[in-house]
Amino acid sequence: MDTPTSRACGVHAARLNLADYAVHFSDAHPPLTRPQALIEAERCYYCHDAPCATACPTGIDIPSFVHRIAQGNNRGAARAILEANPLGGMCARVCPTEVLCEQACVRNTNEDKPVEIGLLQRYATDAFFAQPGAPLFQRAAPTGKRVAVVGAGPAGLACAHGLALRGHDVVLFESRPKLGGLNEYGLASYKTTDNFAQKEVAWLLSVGGIEVRTGQQLGRDITLDGLLGGFDAVFLGLGLQGVNALGIAEPTATGLRNAVDFIAELRQSTDLTTLPVGRRVVVIGGGMTAVDAAVQSRKLGAEDVTIVYRRGADAMSASRVEQQWAQTNGVTIRHWAAPQELLCEGGAVKGMRFAATALRGGQLVETGETFTLEADMVLKAIGQTYVAEPAGKAIALQGGRIATDEAGRTSLARVWAGGDCRAGGRDLTVEAVEHGKLAALSIHEALSVPVALVA
Repeated sequence: MDTPTSRACGVHAARLNLADYAVHFSDAHPPLTRPQALIEAERCYYCHDAPCATACPTGIDIPSFVHRIAQGNNRGAARAILEANPLGGMCARVCPTEVLCEQACVRNTNEDKPVEIGLLQRYATDAFFAQPGAPLFQRAAPTGKRVAVVGAGPAGLACAHGLALRGHDVVLFESRPKLGGLNEYGLASYKTTDNFAQKEVAWLLSVGGIEVRTGQQLGRDITLDGLLGGFDAVFLGLGLQGVNALGIAEPTATGLRNAVDFIAELRQSTDLTTLPVGRRVVVIGGGMTAVDAAVQSRKLGAEDVTIVYRRGADAMSASRVEQQWAQTNGVTIRHWAAPQELLCEGGAVKGMRFAATALRGGQLVETGETFTLEADMVLKAIGQTYVAEPAGKAIALQGGRIATDEAGRTSLARVWAGGDCRAGGRDLTVEAVEHGKLAALSIHEALSVPVALVA
């Protein structure tokens, strides 16, 4: 919120002319035109046992959908995508395809440029959503079984969709007002323009059999025991609700914020001119959230934005493409530095002191050198953590997240889990979708086993 206090410390709204906001937050990567899509589709070799399909976490038959685009069959292409990945439209926008399917493209062995699989996937799904026509999928006959899905992020949505298609009745519980999870609240606005996240959710729900209950938080409004008493199975797609601390003193000060909150506020804003941002912004972290927060700070009018990461560029979880995107948008990235002290004056952030770091004997250590960056806004993007209390102590954890088998089964009978709250993942939207898909199949198989008669 823009207040006299925030303005006094350099954090305020309306830094740009009105027209600039529309330009800055327009689609970051414009979609392919039809001629471009046809030319790009013809570059595909349509490989048998294609490595690109193997590299896709959801197993999309990439050569098949690309070939259908080349034939002018956009609906068929969309079907091939969405039957493997019901959130294929969003994944086409936000997936790090450069380190997944496109990195595996065989054209990389003969030339520098792989087939633009992500853009082709977006082309096909955009064409479908623009003119959906008859439903792509039909729901199976009702089974009489009821499943509770807690959390309407990518994993929960994919699970609910898979269960509903198989004829089960699903109740989808979500703590926030809108469905979508990080797709709605956690991604940069320039990646998902024109309210696409909600359009995709509406299509997914159109299969039927999914009841939505928003404002329902596990541990506050519903309990796991209560759900197990009223449903045949439960899927937990809880995401990561905790935010890691900096590891130094964090005094209450205007200008110190969690990056995820900053991004969520921006995504839900109907008037970008009202969003306050600092003149000098420092973002702590090395992942996609750090890049999204830093770039959007620049696009809101911040004059100087710096990402500071404790290790080198190769260790950043943000891909090289994302790092280059940040730099292209005027963000400075400083490596090998860790926060040492938050500098405040009069209850407002004034800067941050950093300690230089280095690897010695495989260990990250401080070198003894320090430097200071002036800032009136510091955004923390150093990762999130799973909060276990709402689900209770009965579910086993691994590395601080829910332990599951490959199908998503937890240690508690009739409970499955997936997405970022599940141990062992890479915190990717496309991987969360696959978790939801596999859990839906596993739940369906469990609910379809006939009950043996007792003699």
